[in-house]
Amino acid sequence: MDLIMIRHGQGEHTLDLPRSLQHNDPSLTALGIEQARKLKAQFPLVEDDVIFISPVSRTLETAAIFSENVNCRKIVSPLISPRMFPILPNKKTLPCDKILTLKKIKKDYPTFELDLESSAELWNDGINTMLDQVFEELARIFILKCRHLNKERVYVISHDGTITSYRQLITGQVLSREDFPSETGWFQLSC
Repeated sequence: MDLIMIRHGQGEHTLDLPRSLQHNDPSLTALGIEQARKLKAQFPLVEDDVIFISPVSRTLETAAIFSENVNCRKIVSPLISPRMFPILPNKKTLPCDKILTLKKIKKDYPTFELDLESSAELWNDGINTMLDQVFEELARIFILKCRHLNKERVYVISHDGTITSYRQLITGQVLSREDFPSETGWFQLSC
């Protein structure tokens, strides 16, 4: 199985660093919307495809645009929510990376499924600041969940730190922030 891990389009939280990181629930910019539209040509989806999506607005918006007019399966999961990379001790989740409530996701994206197998704690805190060992255990659970779908490929729309954390785990390479994908950049990982 191949995981196609795609970073979301440009978000409002990247426009005025570092102040913009304090922005709650940033959406896509006009450029981010255009970047998400271009994914449709790069990865033509079919109804049999599955997309896992991080539970924040910019990834949900990217997935909605990417999958527009395709009735494929879309699953929102905290197992691919924002993740700090590398993990810094005693850091807290920034406002731009806080997970949306289940109620808001259901209201704004009623056709998206929710990964309710994940614990309430994960839906509250996500994977952003958890220790690498704990993250790696959960990442293996996510990969197994993807394998059980019996698909040749599974799409994941997530974040630069999250994608880099998964890449490092799957490939065994030591990566750095310089290995982050660009906006709507992607990596294909064989699992």
